[in-house]
Amino acid sequence: MTSNRTDIETGIVGLGNIGQYHAERLVELGVTLAGGMDIAAEARTRFARRYDVDVYDDHRELYDTVDAVIITTPNKYHEEYAVDALERDLHVLLEKPLGHSIESAERIADAAAASKGCAMVGFNNRFANTVRIVKNRIDHGELGDISHVEANYVRRRGIPGRGSWFTRRQIAGGGALIDLGVHAIDLALYLLGYPEVTEVSGVARSEFGSRDEYAYLDMWADDAGPDGFDVDDSASAFIRCAGNRTISLEVAWATNRPATHEFVARGTEAGARFDLLEGDLSIYSASNVGPDHLEDTTIETRQNDTHTDEQRAFFDRIVGEGSPDNSVAEALEVQRVIDGIYRSSEEERTYTIDEVTDSGE
Repeated sequence: MTSNRTDIETGIVGLGNIGQYHAERLVELGVTLAGGMDIAAEARTRFARRYDVDVYDDHRELYDTVDAVIITTPNKYHEEYAVDALERDLHVLLEKPLGHSIESAERIADAAAASKGCAMVGFNNRFANTVRIVKNRIDHGELGDISHVEANYVRRRGIPGRGSWFTRRQIAGGGALIDLGVHAIDLALYLLGYPEVTEVSGVARSEFGSRDEYAYLDMWADDAGPDGFDVDDSASAFIRCAGNRTISLEVAWATNRPATHEFVARGTEAGARFDLLEGDLSIYSASNVGPDHLEDTTIETRQNDTHTDEQRAFFDRIVGEGSPDNSVAEALEVQRVIDGIYRSSEEERTYTIDEVTDSGE
């Protein structure tokens, strides 16, 4: 086992914006950035010029030179790159979601279970300071039993780029639900302690992205128009877990309502409300010590770079200094929930997680 994270030769697979974002944080952490891989020559040239490292058009050549990889490719290609790395016993940090389909996600999870390498899925929002504070209070019993989480990740106009891989089902596996919903579902289950999910009921809608007259102020990538847009741009769902614990989910790339990133965890002793992006955090409780009264407590903390802290946790686990990580198994559970919501929407009925699991085998 490597004794120091600075000794871990690390490569990036997928050298677009997200790959460069991870590369910057690797450098800041002092981890050795050993190279990168992308099928696009322009991306390779840009990356090599910026970081002065070797770049490859074949991931196997990169894998021969590194101890760990961070995979930031479009969803469809997660399986190819992650499974090959895990079969070589490399350490893998894989951007969410686990895969573009439940079948692909299951194959990645199987490879991770059989590998000697550490595998971690990029649920970076778990590392937000506000989330850490709420989770710490839950773990110490200050909120009592958490029975319900309201999970919202809603943009008013935020389709990431019509015509990009994000808006093509064959490559992404879905739209807003698999892009934003994966974060919201993971965070809600994380706060609940990842109970067994029993059934889901939901509707995935495509109401804005296919319009010629779609109005917006900015877009993550160039707008190529509605042709080929075949994914959802919003979803609403209700998720039932063991012990009658529940999640209400609202996610959207585009809606006619104010944007919201509000999460509410409702406990028997207190509740917590926080804004995932703004960092606002409040605790709500009631007491009959003295006259009956309600208490609203505002908590202030620094906003932190969640991807930096995510990477730090990944490398600490490689060197044996971090806590155990179950994010691959949990990411597979999130994938089952997403698949169940899509099936529920298509068939207009509640879907059990057992049905999702059986259909994926």
